Amino acid sequence: MPQSSPSYTTTWIDSVSKVAPEVWNALAKPLKTPFFEWEWLTNLESSGSASAQQGWLPHHLLVWAGNDLAAIAPLYLKGHSYGEFVFDHQWADLAHRLGIEYYPKLLGMAPFTPAEGYRFLMLPDRPDEDKLIDLIVSEIDRFCDRQNISSCHFLYIDPEWKSKLESRGYTAWLHHSYIWENQRFSNFDDYLKNFNANQRRNIKRERKAVNNAGLTMRVYTGDGIPHHLFSFMYDLYSDTCDKFGWWGSKYLNRKFFEQLEHSFRDRVVFVAAEAEGISKPVGMSFCIRKGDRLYGRYWGCMQEIECLHFDACYYTPIDWAIAEGIQVFDPGAGGRHKKRRGFPALPNYSLHRFYRPRLRQILLPHIHEVNEYERQQIEAINQDLPFDFNPPALDSCG
Repeated sequence: MPQSSPSYTTTWIDSVSKVAPEVWNALAKPLKTPFFEWEWLTNLESSGSASAQQGWLPHHLLVWAGNDLAAIAPLYLKGHSYGEFVFDHQWADLAHRLGIEYYPKLLGMAPFTPAEGYRFLMLPDRPDEDKLIDLIVSEIDRFCDRQNISSCHFLYIDPEWKSKLESRGYTAWLHHSYIWENQRFSNFDDYLKNFNANQRRNIKRERKAVNNAGLTMRVYTGDGIPHHLFSFMYDLYSDTCDKFGWWGSKYLNRKFFEQLEHSFRDRVVFVAAEAEGISKPVGMSFCIRKGDRLYGRYWGCMQEIECLHFDACYYTPIDWAIAEGIQVFDPGAGGRHKKRRGFPALPNYSLHRFYRPRLRQILLPHIHEVNEYERQQIEAINQDLPFDFNPPALDSCG
């Protein structure tokens, strides 16, 4: 007998906590990224880090097939563009000069997390995947039209998802991140062999400088993380952000870090620089692990020590990653230091839809021009690396 198609309904919610953890995570945990799991997003919201007061109003779209949660679009209404790391401030300025309200806009990403992996959450290989995507896109369009929202943006998307949204009218904007990939390295010395002789000596010198300062690098994970390190990581993060003033990107509060101890401990990796006779680390970096992927998030130090940043954020995590079978290490935003330490430039994409005709007419050709420039930038960066690298072919963005 023929089977009937499920009847879909949609709801909007203002908090991840309104869905049971096991129900949300049934759709989030199959993803490669950890940053859409219930515990991470709920911590951002319940700590007040991602909240309406901070310009991040949670507005998540759920699709139900009968009583079963079939799909989720994690979304936020944004009153500004801070904490996104995809810089559309010039678009907002242009809209202002045209007399168009750019904010609020609808945004899909993990707040404050410039790491690849956004997509609508649903079980892999669903036969009705295309129907669910069509339904979500249509509901987003209706919502934006009804609420007079200027645009919808999905940032740091899963590259396997890109063509599905482009075929539905979204325009891709090309960016790049600096990503380490494990080339079947057996140990750290094997990783060093990939560099030219000059940079190999430089990395050894940088690690030796940390050792000569009397510091020992130690990695803490899971249940082995001491209680006090969660709050102390906030102290280091806060102090480091404050040093950069307005540009410090200080988006998270102490409560967020303290709640990680009970909500996300199994994913947390702390890299600590310890000195004999000092109870707390001199410096520390904070990473998140899921499966064979490692993500660098933040770092800080009590005192400036030569090359400690490089060891805590790159070398010790890479050393540990090789031993743990990690295949991909995304160290976080920025790239001035990364490209000389084993992190080539790899493409990432954001997707955009504008609901104002004048913005579409002006900005869409602009995105295509920027994409061509960005392709040239990625190629130029990767032609000047001090290690062997075979660059991937870049997808077309129009």
